[in-house]
Amino acid sequence: MLSLLRRITQEVTAAESLPAALDIIVRRVRRSMRAEVCSIYLVDSNTSEYILMATRGLNAEMAGSVSLKSDEGLVSLVGRRAEPVNLEDAHIHPSFHYLSGTGEERYRSFLGVPIIHHRQVLGVLVVQHEDKRRFDEGEEAFLITLSAQLAGVIAHAEATGAIASLSPNADPVGSDFRYKGVPGSSGVAIGRGVVVFPPADLDVIPDRTTTDFDQEIEDFYQALDAVRQDIRKASNRISKHLSDDEKALFDVYLKILDDNSIAGEVVKKIKAGNWAQGALRQVIKAHIAQFDRMDDPYLRERASDLRDLGRRILSHLQEKAPNLVERFSEPSIIVGEELTASMLGEIPIDKIKGLVSVMGSGNSHVAILARAMGIPTVMGALDLPYAQLDKVNLIVDGYSGKIFSHPSEALTENYQQIVDEERLLEEEYEALKDLPCETLDAHRLSLYVNTGLSADIARSLDRGAEGIGLYRTEVPFMVRDRFPTEAEQVKIYRLQLEGFAPAPVTVRTLDIGGDKSLPYFPINEANPFLGWRGIRVTLDHLEIFMAQIRAMIKASADLHNLKIMLPMISNVAEVEEALALIRRGYAEVKEEGYNVKMPRVGVMIEVPAAVYQAKELASLVDFLSVGSNDLTQYLLAVDRNNPRVADLYNCFHPAVLRALLSIVDQVKDEGVGLSVCGEMAGDPMGAILLMAMGYDVLSMSSTSLPKVKAVIRNISMTQAKHMLDEVMKLPHAEAVTQTMTRLMRHANIERLIRPAKTNVN
Repeated sequence: MLSLLRRITQEVTAAESLPAALDIIVRRVRRSMRAEVCSIYLVDSNTSEYILMATRGLNAEMAGSVSLKSDEGLVSLVGRRAEPVNLEDAHIHPSFHYLSGTGEERYRSFLGVPIIHHRQVLGVLVVQHEDKRRFDEGEEAFLITLSAQLAGVIAHAEATGAIASLSPNADPVGSDFRYKGVPGSSGVAIGRGVVVFPPADLDVIPDRTTTDFDQEIEDFYQALDAVRQDIRKASNRISKHLSDDEKALFDVYLKILDDNSIAGEVVKKIKAGNWAQGALRQVIKAHIAQFDRMDDPYLRERASDLRDLGRRILSHLQEKAPNLVERFSEPSIIVGEELTASMLGEIPIDKIKGLVSVMGSGNSHVAILARAMGIPTVMGALDLPYAQLDKVNLIVDGYSGKIFSHPSEALTENYQQIVDEERLLEEEYEALKDLPCETLDAHRLSLYVNTGLSADIARSLDRGAEGIGLYRTEVPFMVRDRFPTEAEQVKIYRLQLEGFAPAPVTVRTLDIGGDKSLPYFPINEANPFLGWRGIRVTLDHLEIFMAQIRAMIKASADLHNLKIMLPMISNVAEVEEALALIRRGYAEVKEEGYNVKMPRVGVMIEVPAAVYQAKELASLVDFLSVGSNDLTQYLLAVDRNNPRVADLYNCFHPAVLRALLSIVDQVKDEGVGLSVCGEMAGDPMGAILLMAMGYDVLSMSSTSLPKVKAVIRNISMTQAKHMLDEVMKLPHAEAVTQTMTRLMRHANIERLIRPAKTNVN
């Protein structure tokens, strides 16, 4: 059963069009279940009708021309219930409706299962027999399993416009294709897409049109020759260590390369308009799919040989291709399957208008980096056909998490109005730069920034930051190919401390693990977010921890504005051990003659255990800083980098709000500083609630700071506490955001957060 499911799914995935994919489904399912009829009905998004799109057993000429209303027939019953309907005699069911011309009057038994993707019913898969009999549990389970696997293929076709409208007489839609993702960084970007991808990875190579066919073909043949030479050299180099059978494997590789069918197919696709890399991907993946469908295990294994050869050819093709920087003649929207910080580091910041990533969520590190740079971003666009978006006009809506390709003139004009309004808001924010963050009734709130790069310093000071609430020391560790020395770290930290002196600078000790890895210090774990990360790593490696502590303290010489923060604390013993080591490091630096003071030390509250021990932790340290990103993740058991559960990740969940308020209540008499340095602090809605709870410092990206200041200066503490009282009674995160939106509108501050026209779509 599993092998059959795999083969059907592979065939459908490799199909060149939606009609071809649907025909494969009905043909293979009918044969494998020995059914007399198999049909697929898809929901028309415009009319909500169920349209017969493919069938084997009914009149195939009726496909695409007959439909059932949303409340008509057994098919729509399956859709409304979103669960299977299995009937021995469909004709006697009150919902039965005969579709004239299809020939289904002969068929009595009926099994229909819904095709569901992300909670949305896309269609119904149906099998039928002439005789009266109920399909057994095994047959029903098979059909349910198959429909679940095929839902993604159909959803992708819908997203790309292949089934934008299924109505028989509807006009084709040629623009405004919409894809849904997760908001990563607010704002709107309008521009052309540039698809970026890691090297030598066939799966992520985009399609790209070309008119210079001769050059692309020449590059392809040169790459073929280069791979032949590589294989011959490898064979000669190790031939004396191989048996004749093993040496024959190299001959197989060479025969595949010399097989003109593959090369000919690539050349044919180049002449059809695709560049060499895209043509190679199409041909190699098509052949791999053929091998994967074979029953013979030996032949299936040849798919890996073909993939390896494809990568080798691609690698040589990419050596001749322009590098990433050379591809940017104008500011563009960067699109990729999984954007990384290192990818962004290769592109000049002035060439990035917006970012779109298929993988990741609104709290991935790329999204956090985008917010720091003020770049409109959408993450987790799982159904995005990113390979087809190179040099395509796009609109990125970072407010709602939508991407539009081939936007119409009307849609572009609407979004341009938002861009113009954003510019006016920025001018309003600029006037607040030197003013204090103070409410209408004179309550003072300190606004700090989160930094990770030296470039953040000037940007943060320009926007009125009063200090650094979080300096991420892992950033300079991640951009190197080895651990930075103590002397190198002193220089790095000194830049941050000097840049903000005499204002406080909170430096977090190395926080790796989870989704933050060092290329030279890999941590491979089945469940990394519950594994070896943060303080757990550095306390296990005192050579790393002590070098970092000494470097921080040395960097603070004569400035005395250093604060040290410990990440991922889950128990009191970790704090006691770390404090003893910090005191030791301070004594060592003092002995070396540096003019330093013992820095204030604090801990991050990021895990539930720390929430419930906040009072005990506060008795040991000078300040507490809540990392709302990880705290939300751990409280809700939601991986914040997983786009499939991104909708569940919400810092306004009542459990998160209650935890935040509990921390304040526990430490109000302990005399410690209390701050929030997660992304919630940079959300104006979150900032109001945190201030009302009693947090006195909020740390955020420099881009968020002016917006938060504008809101706080236009509200009173009394209003903020009233808002907090209202939302703490609510049971759902959605109710919290809706209530806050309404209250902020009444307070006339919603206009300060985003342009008024952000509901254009």
